[in-house]
Formats: sequence, C-alpha cells, structure tokens
Amino acid sequence: MTAFDLPDLVHKIFDDQEVTPDARAILAQPDRQIAVSVPLRRDDGSLAVFPGWRCQFNTTLGPAKGGIRFHPGVTAEECTQLAFWMTIKCALMELPFGGGKGGAQVDPKDLSPLEVERLARGYIGAIADVIGPDRDIPAPDVNTDARVMGWMADEFAKITRRHEPACITGKPVCLGGSEGRTQATGRGALIVLDAWLEREGRKPEDVTVAVQGFGNAGAHFACLAHERGYRIVAVSDSQAAIHDPDGLTPSKLLDYKQKEKELSGALYADSSVKEGNGGEEIAQEDLLALDVDVLVLAAMEDAITEDNAGTVTAPLILEIANGPVTPEADAMLVKDGKVILPDVLANAGGVTVSYYEWVQGRTGERWGAATVTDRLTERMEAIAEACFDRAGDDDIPVREAAYAKAITRIADAISSRGDRSYFAG
Repeated sequence: MTAFDLPDLVHKIFDDQEVTPDARAILAQPDRQIAVSVPLRRDDGSLAVFPGWRCQFNTTLGPAKGGIRFHPGVTAEECTQLAFWMTIKCALMELPFGGGKGGAQVDPKDLSPLEVERLARGYIGAIADVIGPDRDIPAPDVNTDARVMGWMADEFAKITRRHEPACITGKPVCLGGSEGRTQATGRGALIVLDAWLEREGRKPEDVTVAVQGFGNAGAHFACLAHERGYRIVAVSDSQAAIHDPDGLTPSKLLDYKQKEKELSGALYADSSVKEGNGGEEIAQEDLLALDVDVLVLAAMEDAITEDNAGTVTAPLILEIANGPVTPEADAMLVKDGKVILPDVLANAGGVTVSYYEWVQGRTGERWGAATVTDRLTERMEAIAEACFDRAGDDDIPVREAAYAKAITRIADAISSRGDRSYFAG
C-alpha cells in the first residue's frame, strides 16, 4: 500500500471537532489501492505496457466515486491524493458516495484514436473486478471524455454480460449519460462564484476574470460566466495564454478549438487559444499575476506554489482544478488576505451531476437539461451558503469550513456503527 499522509488541515479539524480515534484511524489510510498493467497493441503491431492504478479511499458513505485520467504524470500517490479529495467532496455535497480515483500513466496524445480505445477497454478489463454501480463508479477526468466513458461502459458490459448504465458516469447522453454532465463542473463553479459575490454585493458585469486552463471545465466555465456578464480578460491552455483587457469571447475560442479537433479527426485538440483570433499572447505565468478580480485555476495540481504565490494579485481565487494551490501557497495567500473558494466545493458540480446520472441509470428515468440544472443549482447554492456561513461564524477560511463539514459527516457515520466508547461500555 502506498503511504499516505493526511494534510495538516485535516489533523487540525480532527482536534477542533473532537473526532473519535476510530474515525481518525479509518480516515488515515485508503480502503483499497490497486496497481495494474495495461498492455496495448499499437497500430504498427508493437506492444506497449502502461502502468495503471485505482484507489478507493473511503466507502463509509457509499460506493467509491471518482474519475479516470490518462496522463504522463499519473502515479499511485496522485491517485490516492485525488481519491482522498473525492472522499471529502462527496461527503461535503451530501452524496451517497465515498471517494475513488484512477488512471494510466500515458500520454494519450501520442496514441491514435484506435489505440486510445484499446487502452480504455484494457484499463477497464484490468479493474473490472472492483468496480460497478454498487462498488466503485468511474467518471471522466484529465484526457478522458464522454466518448472514452462510452467505450469503458461498453467493455464493462461485455465483461459482466449485463447492461449496467450506472456503472460509469459521464457517458454520451445516447448511451445513458445525463443532460448537462459535460458543462456540470464549470456550471457548478459559476454557481459558487455567484453565491460568494452576491454576498459581497458585486454584480457580474463589474467583475474581471482570468482563467488558467481552457479544457472542458475551464472552457465551459468561461463561456457560462461570459453569458452571465463577467468580463473574461485572459485565458490559457497548455500551449499559450492570451489577454484582452476589454474582454474575450470564450465561446468563439471554444468553437474554434472544437472545429479544429473535428477537422483533424483526432480525439485531442492540437490547436491553441492563441490561434482563435482573440487577445494578445502573454506568458502563461503572467496570467497568474494579472490585476483581475477573480483568478480561476482550472488546469492541473500545484499551479500556485510558495515560489509564485507572491505574484498573485487577484483578491479572489476560484479552484476548478483539483489541488491547484499547494498547502504552503494556501497559507501565504490566506495570510495576504486572499479568499480561496476551494476545489472540494467549487468543482463539485461534476460529481453531483454524475450522481444524477447514476440515479437515472438505476431507475431508468430521463431528466431534461433544465431539470438537471435546477437540481444542481439548488444543491450547490445550499452547500456553498452553508460553507460560507461556517467560515464567517468561526472566522476560518472557506476551505477549512468545507473540510470540517465533510469530515464531521464521515466521522458521524463511522461512529454510528459503534466506536470504542460504545464497545467499552
């Protein structure tokens, strides 16, 4: 089992909330970690073998839930960390799930579409014994999308010889996916941002935003925020960053990237936001230091560290990526008076709509886009307001308030099954 160290914040909450020793012990290590090898027959006939992992961190509240990513940086340690965050996120959102995460260490952009399909099916074949609608429900993550989830669900059905639409979420709608799932992470982040700024008496049209990361979540957030009236002055992707103080039109950039992707016939777009005829190109690191009202982090982990935290001028940071601010940088930013709307709250729209897809898959119901959006908005607003209230009442950062609510929920569930005080009489 890969060693895992709980963040210092969690230990603080354990002490502040007087979490029982039993709950502390159970939350200290993952329930299950699985390492697999995924053989892939390349188009030229050669064989490549990629390492893969799946971690189910804690299933006290229900089956594990979490994405699958294909990325060169995937490791056992990363999957464990992400599965822990998913555990917190699902508990915070009051979903009937625990936390899971997995992936394969590979750069899928070096593979053909047929090779990616074989990789997706091979990965599911390797972990099929430990997933399913009542055990562990995967979903999309970095470099995996609805099409990849469709392949995975199909492979799981072949292996089990059962039609299991609730086994994997984030699928195409025609294959049992949910309306609104593709936009859910970005939409949920916007709901959280709206709720915070409404408390501050700020209107969208008076707020400038820079978005680091123009992938699925970041791009849809930018488009939806622009529709709400926010001024998106800068965006970046893995290749470049662009800036226009008068405001960009994110939908044009997204349309351009999607069109180029379709024309190339590739699974992954090679085009960049700099080619979308909008804004002046700037250095990617300069985007983090722009004088804007809101800095949105929607790329990868550790975007802001203690080395560059001092360059951030935005008073409000919205975390759409998982773990984009290191603990050291977080402490520096909070000390400097910055407000951080944390990932476990801000990006929870994706797993929430995945839950709605899971419910629809189990019941055979089909919900329209408006129904999904209404239910997502109602839940996200309620949880966000509860976190903001807790942060204000206890004079703590929003991240600590969110973690406290989640850990208390898990700890209560653990204790309800009996702990030392019960069994010792």
